[in-house]
Amino acid sequence: MTERDVTIYHNPKCSNSRGALELIRAAGIAPTIIEYLATPPDRAELKDLLSRAGLTPRQAIRAKEAIYHELKLDTADDDALLDAMAAHPVLIERPLVVTPKGVRLCRPPERVLDLLPR
Repeated sequence: MTERDVTIYHNPKCSNSRGALELIRAAGIAPTIIEYLATPPDRAELKDLLSRAGLTPRQAIRAKEAIYHELKLDTADDDALLDAMAAHPVLIERPLVVTPKGVRLCRPPERVLDLLPR
């Protein structure tokens, strides 16, 4: 596995995201870092990432964000949640890590270890 094989959708202000990035680097990998608040995935990419991670949009949305309540997403269906996450990337739970072993939401950060070489 090379650094080109690992991508982290990262928020440097998030301790879980920073922790996952540290573990990736400790494994000797310099991953592709996508600061998703500045460069968010589009809806199709987000849907693909969540599908590959085995997550529903509901499982990958940050329900504690103010915009979640402003948009009244508590009863929204998956399509509406994906639309909201694509329009407001702050709603995307983080960090999402992509490697040849799969895609995972790495909360807690140690979940990234299953995606890295031993």
